[in-house]
Amino acid sequence: MNQRELFDRITNFTTFAHSVFSRFESASQSRTIELHETYRKVDILNSKQDDLIRQAIRCTEHELYRAAHVMAWSAAIDFLTEYANLDSLQAIRKVRPVWKIKDLESLKETRGEFAIIEAMKESGLIKKREQKAFQGLLSKRNECAHPSDYYPDLNQSLGYISEIIDRLCNLNDRILDVSSSGAVNRGIGKQDGV
Repeated sequence: MNQRELFDRITNFTTFAHSVFSRFESASQSRTIELHETYRKVDILNSKQDDLIRQAIRCTEHELYRAAHVMAWSAAIDFLTEYANLDSLQAIRKVRPVWKIKDLESLKETRGEFAIIEAMKESGLIKKREQKAFQGLLSKRNECAHPSDYYPDLNQSLGYISEIIDRLCNLNDRILDVSSSGAVNRGIGKQDGV
């Protein structure tokens, strides 16, 4: 057996071992590696969002679970606001004319994330169930970012990050489905400055 074959066998064994051990609560390293595998399948994030999710995963690896929630949420809200900005915020301006927003930065600086998500729902950018889900994720993030008695564990952190990834992928798929039908062109791809 040459070095390459040995390396491949070791890599395959390591992957298999992590998949087996990831089922056990005490095998946090293996469970985090499973999250890495899930994340590797995601190709909808721009470089900023990608970095934020990677930081959330690193926080989880180092047992910084509250920080992991905050970082993962940062990626989610960036994705959502970039989506709202695809039409230069016209849909948001239409339902919130009193907001007087000039650009994406002024929206982020002057409006809270809860209100932005609410306006996205009212403008038809997201559905009611998506609004409720994202506002629930925001609420969980707020518990982690501000003094509270909520201390998430490994399971909660991995679940939170996975849910954010799943929800962003589902939203992106729906956007692309609508876009391909010719009704609306709001697809989000893995581009920076979308």
